[in-house]
Amino acid sequence: MSHAMQGIFPVVITPFKPDNTIDWDGYARLIDWYIYNGSHGLFAVCQSSEMLFLTLEERRDLAAFTVRHVAGRVPVVASGHISAAMEDQKTELRTIADTGVDAVVLVTNRLAAADEGSDVFRARMDDLLTALPSDMALGLYECPAPYRRLLTDDEVSWCAQSGRFAFLKDVTCDLDDVKRRLTLVAGSPLAINNANAAIAWPAILAGGHGFSGVMNNFHPDLYRWLMDHGRNHPDLAAELDTFLVLSAMSEGMGYPKLAKHYHQRIGTFDCVHSRTIPYDIAEKHWAVDVVLDHIIAGAARFRDRIKAL
Repeated sequence: MSHAMQGIFPVVITPFKPDNTIDWDGYARLIDWYIYNGSHGLFAVCQSSEMLFLTLEERRDLAAFTVRHVAGRVPVVASGHISAAMEDQKTELRTIADTGVDAVVLVTNRLAAADEGSDVFRARMDDLLTALPSDMALGLYECPAPYRRLLTDDEVSWCAQSGRFAFLKDVTCDLDDVKRRLTLVAGSPLAINNANAAIAWPAILAGGHGFSGVMNNFHPDLYRWLMDHGRNHPDLAAELDTFLVLSAMSEGMGYPKLAKHYHQRIGTFDCVHSRTIPYDIAEKHWAVDVVLDHIIAGAARFRDRIKAL
């Protein structure tokens, strides 16, 4: 079945000015860049947005600005509940819902601690659902921070059959798990959007509904081409997949500041300041600038080959 929140969904980064405030002009250009490069939708106010280091007002303003600037061109989803206390989470989620986003995204690790089971998860989920508008579309996000809480098969099935959830940003990083989840949600409105670049292409071939990984901050157009045309050009798709997987290994070199260096290079915004990564990535991650050179040059070569088809 068709899903409302499937396809290429970048996790949106937050550009800051040198004074640590949000660069709204740069953010507007970033939004336009995502859309111009083939994104089906945008996931704002997420871990890549540095939501753990944003005030509630900043999270609200990011979601609201995204909705206004996108102006209906693509769906906008947003999270932003980071608190431990459930009442605080309700306030956070209602605040995000009031910005007009197309879906509010629930972070699974906020619903149960690492040592708590499905009974706690379900009870807190039910509590949160009663606090949100019944007609509000919802998403799920297995955010890795502060810890990764993967949904059990029973939880995935319940969410799929509830009809309340439009997508799951899957962070299992395991192709067999993705395939099993696709079977669990078959016939439901719940899309499985893989977040791991290493399995992006095989997950798409297996019927995965979308890709919502961090490398959409570098080349969402190439992932879009894989989704739309890769099956018709298997040899080129296989080569592109290898490039995308190897490029994604750079994530450990100071992301999301790494992505900000990329966007500074291409002129999206000027400042690479990050609240999450306060250090100079060139000092800690040797030759990171050369790695970016190769990512940019390699992507350009694949774009030329795609244009020549």
